[in-house]
Amino acid sequence: MRLAVLASGTGSIYEAIVNAGISVATVLVDRPCKAIDLAESDDIPVTAVMRTEFGKDFDRNAYSDEIVTQLQRQEIDVIAMAGFGTVLGKPFFDAYNGRVLNTHPSLLPSFPGWHAVSEALAHGVKITGCTVHLATLEVDAGPILAQASVNIEVDDTEAKLHERIKLVERDLYPATIKTFISSMEHQS
Repeated sequence: MRLAVLASGTGSIYEAIVNAGISVATVLVDRPCKAIDLAESDDIPVTAVMRTEFGKDFDRNAYSDEIVTQLQRQEIDVIAMAGFGTVLGKPFFDAYNGRVLNTHPSLLPSFPGWHAVSEALAHGVKITGCTVHLATLEVDAGPILAQASVNIEVDDTEAKLHERIKLVERDLYPATIKTFISSMEHQS
């Protein structure tokens, strides 16, 4: 199975995937980011499909078509979203239905979307965590593959809590990716 990691940020999720011994065929980015440097230092090809090249009136479907073209050109089977900052459209999910994994910093279905950690704190919940799920056209709504909980401490700030969630995520996500790929290999 050929795995692509889609990243936009620091590359910490990418690093966790590689450090877990998972082979990565390419890192696809939508903007300049640290993940590029990390992939290049690991001799992993980087595919850049820059969001800014799709105009002020961003065309999500045209962008998604280009992502699919690039991934299919490299014969990618499975995709791991790793803090990818662009919400992709129908063409992407049609092409890779059931083969796109994502991680989210809450125990879905609670607190979907970009502000999950701050919302957990604002709602006064005592436990949050991270979820690995299959990504679908509807953001953070796909089938849940794995979850791990993180206790919220009295003195937590958004930054402190998010760091603790990331620590759990860096173990849970690669383990889930391995299980998912193994399951796909046994089905084929």
